[in-house]
Amino acid sequence: MSRIETASDTVHPLIERARSSRTPVAELIGFHADEIGDGRAVATLQTGPRHANPMGTLHGGILCDLADAAMGMSFVSTLAADESFATIALNINFFRPVWQARLRAEARVVNRGKNVGYIECDVTDQDGNLIAKATSTCAVLRGEQAKAR
Repeated sequence: MSRIETASDTVHPLIERARSSRTPVAELIGFHADEIGDGRAVATLQTGPRHANPMGTLHGGILCDLADAAMGMSFVSTLAADESFATIALNINFFRPVWQARLRAEARVVNRGKNVGYIECDVTDQDGNLIAKATSTCAVLRGEQAKAR
């Protein structure tokens, strides 16, 4: 069962959208948002042949997408209803190859300032092996900038 929630009684519109429908990139890749709330998010993906690079292992971009989605959702859970955000930096380190696995991307907001946040994400397989570690920096958008998002 999914646990998608926020700490307050007010649910951010982006979290509500994640609850009520699938986003195109999630449909394309096949990942699911399992938990969102309190500066934390978990996304999961069952990998398979459709995610492979020419060497037959999981394409690194798929890991980036999974981690980026989890980090974005964790950051959204810290925003006010009239705020949005933009990722301004994304970094990932790959530790081991994946062929077929159930991946779990667990993201947490490490530092949330007034205008910028720093997020970390561990991507593990079904056995708990660390597959990759990602970080991102996000800018908070307000006013007209937030309305366009």
